Amino acid sequence: MRLIFLGPPGVGKGTQADFISHKYKIPKLSTGDLLRESVLKETALGKEAKGYMTRGELVPDAIVIGLVDEKLSSSECQNGFLLDGFPRTVGQADQLSNNLASLGKNLDRVIYFSLSKPEIIRRISGRRSCPQCKAVYHLESIPPKKSGICDVCGITLVQRNDDMPETIEARLAVYQEQTAPLINYYKERHILGELDGAGLVSEVQARLVALLPPTRVE
Repeated sequence: MRLIFLGPPGVGKGTQADFISHKYKIPKLSTGDLLRESVLKETALGKEAKGYMTRGELVPDAIVIGLVDEKLSSSECQNGFLLDGFPRTVGQADQLSNNLASLGKNLDRVIYFSLSKPEIIRRISGRRSCPQCKAVYHLESIPPKKSGICDVCGITLVQRNDDMPETIEARLAVYQEQTAPLINYYKERHILGELDGAGLVSEVQARLVALLPPTRVE
């Protein structure tokens, strides 16, 4: 099964990607993970990427696409893969399509996670994390045992800048401009499935499995 999960931040793509990766025994690939892995292994592309990351700059598309292409060409992805949060632009989607075609492969389904803007802001702004052990909590769904204190380390939890309401607004604006056009891109190719991301994790999981290609579902 070859899948893409598409949607704005805060819709639950990561949680569901972990579920599908485990259920169908396919690797979950995110550009962040691929960048960190390549830098750690000091690959040629990793060394290039490290320079941009060290300077706090965006890693160019050519490097990101190269990393994705390397991984998709590997034996790890022989039986499928799940791309979480990639591609981000139509240009990246075109390149991905060309790279897959050269491998004699095609996408089975692109799942678009939809959720209202107020719910996205509520979800993200409720996150709190431990600056020491990196454990993540949520004020409503996964609260710490003692308010504002990490269960593991016993130190004060913090709210990341990325999780501030004003930052979320900016991130959503960037998504709308750069990534939302992919919805029509994949709809025109008749492989898009739209998933309502609201509700319990188990409810979303059930709706997600129902959207996957019938012949591939266990």
